[in-house]
Amino acid sequence: MSIAAMVGIMGAGWIDWLVQTNGGVVPLILRLTLAVVMFPHGAQKTLGWFGGYGFRGTMAYFTKSGFPPALAFLAVMAEFLGPLGLAIGLLTRVAALCIAVVMLVAILTVHKQHGFFMNWSGAQEGEGVEYHLLALGLALALIVNGAGAWSIDALIARS
Repeated sequence: MSIAAMVGIMGAGWIDWLVQTNGGVVPLILRLTLAVVMFPHGAQKTLGWFGGYGFRGTMAYFTKSGFPPALAFLAVMAEFLGPLGLAIGLLTRVAALCIAVVMLVAILTVHKQHGFFMNWSGAQEGEGVEYHLLALGLALALIVNGAGAWSIDALIARS
């Protein structure tokens, strides 16, 4: 996408750009992969599923860690609602941007100190950045390409 096209989103056509997609299968694969990988993390934070602390516990952890409550809330919602939007292809670029921001913040505030690799063998104190970089890359590809095939965004774009 050219700079002129990006600037054009600020005008009347920004909604058109938001839902625009080539309808291809590659963004569909990226979108569903990111949704499947991110949903359990969001469900941990909001519902307490998969061994998570639920909404109250997660909010307490984030605010005790120094995040303002409003930003903590946005992060929790991004990880829970973002994958749902990705799964059905609704506002894919927004969902992907929210997830990308969460992953970038996680890298910079928590995981970079533990290096690159995840803690597969339990030999390090925490998890490295490799998972977050993969999720960030998927999200950025979706921001650039849109939702792809079988998405509500594509239906909106056609109408």
